[in-house]
Amino acid sequence: MNIVNVGYDATNYYLLGPDSARLLVDIGWPATLPRLLGVLKRKGIALESIRYALATHYHPDHAGLAEDLKLRGVRLIVLDQQVAAIPLLRSLIKPQTPFSEITLRDTIRLSAAASADFLRGIGIAGTIIGTPGHSDDSVTLVLASGEAFTGDLPGPSFDGAFGDVVTGSWRAIRAAGARTVYPGHGPPRPMPPADG
Repeated sequence: MNIVNVGYDATNYYLLGPDSARLLVDIGWPATLPRLLGVLKRKGIALESIRYALATHYHPDHAGLAEDLKLRGVRLIVLDQQVAAIPLLRSLIKPQTPFSEITLRDTIRLSAAASADFLRGIGIAGTIIGTPGHSDDSVTLVLASGEAFTGDLPGPSFDGAFGDVVTGSWRAIRAAGARTVYPGHGPPRPMPPADG
Protein backbone atom coordinates (compact mmCIF):
# COMPACT_ATOMS: atom_id res chain seq x y z
CA MET A 1 0.00 0.00 0.00
CA ASN A 2 1.38 3.38 -1.00
CA ILE A 3 1.17 5.73 2.02
CA VAL A 4 1.82 9.45 1.54
CA ASN A 5 2.02 11.85 4.47
CA VAL A 6 0.40 15.16 3.45
CA GLY A 7 0.52 16.63 6.95
CA TYR A 8 1.52 20.07 8.22
CA ASP A 9 1.67 22.00 11.49
CA ALA A 10 3.14 18.97 13.35
CA THR A 11 0.17 16.74 12.50
CA ASN A 12 0.27 13.81 10.09
CA TYR A 13 -2.43 13.29 7.47
CA TYR A 14 -2.03 10.08 5.52
CA LEU A 15 -3.25 9.34 2.00
CA LEU A 16 -3.60 5.73 0.96
CA GLY A 17 -5.46 3.53 -1.47
CA PRO A 18 -5.74 3.41 -5.25
CA ASP A 19 -4.71 6.62 -7.03
CA SER A 20 -8.23 7.12 -8.38
CA ALA A 21 -9.99 6.69 -5.00
CA ARG A 22 -7.67 7.71 -2.21
CA LEU A 23 -8.58 7.72 1.48
CA LEU A 24 -7.33 10.58 3.66
CA VAL A 25 -6.77 9.51 7.27
CA ASP A 26 -7.14 12.61 9.44
CA ILE A 27 -8.37 15.76 7.87
CA GLY A 28 -6.56 18.98 8.77
CA TRP A 29 -6.85 21.98 11.08
CA PRO A 30 -9.83 24.34 10.65
CA ALA A 31 -9.31 27.18 8.14
CA THR A 32 -6.19 25.55 6.63
CA LEU A 33 -7.51 24.26 3.32
CA PRO A 34 -4.94 26.35 1.37
CA ARG A 35 -2.17 24.63 3.38
CA LEU A 36 -3.51 21.17 2.54
CA LEU A 37 -3.94 22.11 -1.12
CA GLY A 38 -0.35 23.42 -1.19
CA VAL A 39 1.03 20.15 0.21
CA LEU A 40 -1.02 18.15 -2.29
CA LYS A 41 0.23 20.30 -5.17
CA ARG A 42 3.88 19.91 -4.09
CA LYS A 43 3.41 16.13 -3.99
CA GLY A 44 1.63 16.04 -7.36
CA ILE A 45 -1.69 14.84 -5.93
CA ALA A 46 -5.00 16.17 -7.23
CA LEU A 47 -7.65 16.93 -4.62
CA GLU A 48 -10.11 15.14 -6.90
CA SER A 49 -8.26 11.87 -6.31
CA ILE A 50 -9.23 11.99 -2.62
CA ARG A 51 -12.61 10.30 -2.56
CA TYR A 52 -12.91 9.46 1.16
CA ALA A 53 -11.78 10.84 4.52
CA LEU A 54 -11.65 9.31 7.99
CA ALA A 55 -10.95 11.22 11.21
CA THR A 56 -9.27 9.08 13.86
CA HIS A 57 -11.10 11.34 16.35
CA TYR A 58 -12.98 14.62 16.34
CA HIS A 59 -10.42 17.12 17.62
CA PRO A 60 -9.50 20.29 15.68
CA ASP A 61 -6.17 19.06 14.29
CA HIS A 62 -7.67 15.79 13.03
CA ALA A 63 -11.13 16.77 11.76
CA GLY A 64 -11.12 20.55 11.28
CA LEU A 65 -11.46 20.45 7.48
CA ALA A 66 -14.02 17.64 7.29
CA GLU A 67 -16.96 19.73 6.06
CA ASP A 68 -14.75 21.83 3.75
CA LEU A 69 -13.60 18.65 2.03
CA LYS A 70 -17.13 17.25 1.91
CA LEU A 71 -18.17 20.40 0.03
CA ARG A 72 -15.48 19.52 -2.54
CA GLY A 73 -16.77 15.99 -3.09
CA VAL A 74 -14.85 14.00 -0.46
CA ARG A 75 -17.05 11.45 1.36
CA LEU A 76 -16.61 11.44 5.14
CA ILE A 77 -16.55 8.02 6.80
CA VAL A 78 -17.99 8.13 10.33
CA LEU A 79 -18.06 5.16 12.68
CA ASP A 80 -21.13 4.84 14.89
CA GLN A 81 -19.18 5.61 18.06
CA GLN A 82 -17.98 8.91 16.56
CA VAL A 83 -21.38 10.47 15.85
CA ALA A 84 -21.86 12.01 19.32
CA ALA A 85 -18.41 13.66 19.22
CA ILE A 86 -18.99 15.57 15.98
CA PRO A 87 -21.13 18.41 17.39
CA LEU A 88 -18.72 18.79 20.33
CA LEU A 89 -15.84 19.68 18.00
CA ARG A 90 -16.98 23.33 17.79
CA SER A 91 -16.38 23.75 21.55
CA LEU A 92 -12.70 22.83 21.05
CA ILE A 93 -12.09 25.51 18.41
CA LYS A 94 -11.24 29.13 19.24
CA PRO A 95 -14.26 31.36 18.57
CA GLN A 96 -12.33 33.56 16.13
CA THR A 97 -11.22 30.58 13.99
CA PRO A 98 -13.33 30.05 10.87
CA PHE A 99 -14.84 26.58 10.98
CA SER A 100 -17.40 24.81 8.82
CA GLU A 101 -19.75 22.86 11.09
CA ILE A 102 -19.71 19.16 10.23
CA THR A 103 -23.06 17.74 9.21
CA LEU A 104 -23.97 14.08 8.89
CA ARG A 105 -25.49 14.81 5.48
CA ASP A 106 -23.73 12.84 2.73
CA THR A 107 -21.55 10.91 5.19
CA ILE A 108 -20.89 7.19 5.16
CA ARG A 109 -21.92 5.84 8.55
CA LEU A 110 -20.45 2.48 9.43
CA SER A 111 -20.22 0.09 12.32
CA ALA A 112 -16.74 -1.23 13.03
CA ALA A 113 -18.01 -4.67 11.98
CA ALA A 114 -19.04 -3.35 8.54
CA SER A 115 -15.81 -1.42 7.95
CA ALA A 116 -13.80 -4.26 6.39
CA ASP A 117 -16.41 -4.87 3.69
CA PHE A 118 -16.68 -1.15 2.93
CA LEU A 119 -12.90 -0.73 2.72
CA ARG A 120 -12.58 -3.77 0.46
CA GLY A 121 -15.13 -2.14 -1.85
CA ILE A 122 -12.88 0.92 -2.27
CA GLY A 123 -9.74 -1.13 -2.83
CA ILE A 124 -8.28 -1.16 0.69
CA ALA A 125 -7.77 -4.37 2.69
CA GLY A 126 -8.21 -3.55 6.35
CA THR A 127 -10.60 -2.71 9.16
CA ILE A 128 -11.49 0.25 11.36
CA ILE A 129 -11.73 -0.49 15.07
CA GLY A 130 -12.72 1.56 18.09
CA THR A 131 -9.65 2.49 20.14
CA PRO A 132 -10.71 4.76 23.01
CA GLY A 133 -8.07 6.22 25.28
CA HIS A 134 -7.21 9.62 23.87
CA SER A 135 -10.94 10.25 23.41
CA ASP A 136 -14.02 8.04 23.51
CA ASP A 137 -14.52 8.47 19.74
CA SER A 138 -10.98 7.44 18.74
CA VAL A 139 -10.68 4.83 16.02
CA THR A 140 -7.74 3.12 14.33
CA LEU A 141 -7.51 1.98 10.73
CA VAL A 142 -5.50 -1.26 10.56
CA LEU A 143 -4.48 -2.43 7.09
CA ALA A 144 -4.18 -6.12 6.29
CA SER A 145 -0.51 -5.41 5.45
CA GLY A 146 0.11 -4.39 9.09
CA GLU A 147 0.00 -0.57 9.15
CA ALA A 148 -2.08 0.99 11.95
CA PHE A 149 -3.19 4.63 11.82
CA THR A 150 -3.71 5.43 15.50
CA GLY A 151 -4.28 9.18 15.67
CA ASP A 152 -3.41 10.39 19.17
CA LEU A 153 -3.80 7.13 21.08
CA PRO A 154 -1.31 7.26 23.97
CA GLY A 155 1.41 4.62 24.07
CA PRO A 156 0.56 1.24 25.64
CA SER A 157 2.62 2.01 28.75
CA PHE A 158 0.42 5.05 29.51
CA ASP A 159 -0.30 4.88 33.24
CA GLY A 160 -2.86 7.69 33.63
CA ALA A 161 -6.54 7.52 34.44
CA PHE A 162 -7.34 5.71 31.19
CA GLY A 163 -4.59 3.08 31.52
CA ASP A 164 -6.89 0.05 31.25
CA VAL A 165 -8.79 1.58 28.35
CA VAL A 166 -5.58 2.40 26.48
CA THR A 167 -4.16 -1.06 27.15
CA GLY A 168 -7.34 -2.63 25.78
CA SER A 169 -7.12 -0.48 22.65
CA TRP A 170 -3.53 -1.55 22.00
CA ARG A 171 -4.52 -5.19 22.49
CA ALA A 172 -7.24 -4.73 19.86
CA ILE A 173 -4.78 -3.09 17.45
CA ARG A 174 -2.32 -5.93 17.94
CA ALA A 175 -5.08 -8.54 17.49
CA ALA A 176 -6.02 -6.87 14.18
CA GLY A 177 -2.51 -7.65 12.90
CA ALA A 178 -0.72 -4.31 13.25
CA ARG A 179 3.06 -4.30 12.83
CA THR A 180 3.80 -0.60 12.19
CA VAL A 181 2.18 2.38 13.92
CA TYR A 182 1.46 5.57 11.96
CA PRO A 183 0.66 8.10 14.70
CA GLY A 184 -1.03 11.46 14.35
CA HIS A 185 2.18 13.16 15.46
CA GLY A 186 5.74 11.95 14.94
CA PRO A 187 7.27 9.35 12.65
CA PRO A 188 6.02 5.80 12.01
CA ARG A 189 7.42 3.20 14.40
CA PRO A 190 7.28 -0.55 14.98
CA MET A 191 4.31 -1.89 16.90
CA PRO A 192 5.17 -1.84 20.62
CA PRO A 193 5.79 -5.24 22.24
CA ALA A 194 2.85 -6.96 23.90
CA ASP A 195 4.09 -6.12 27.40
CA GLY A 196 3.91 -2.39 26.60
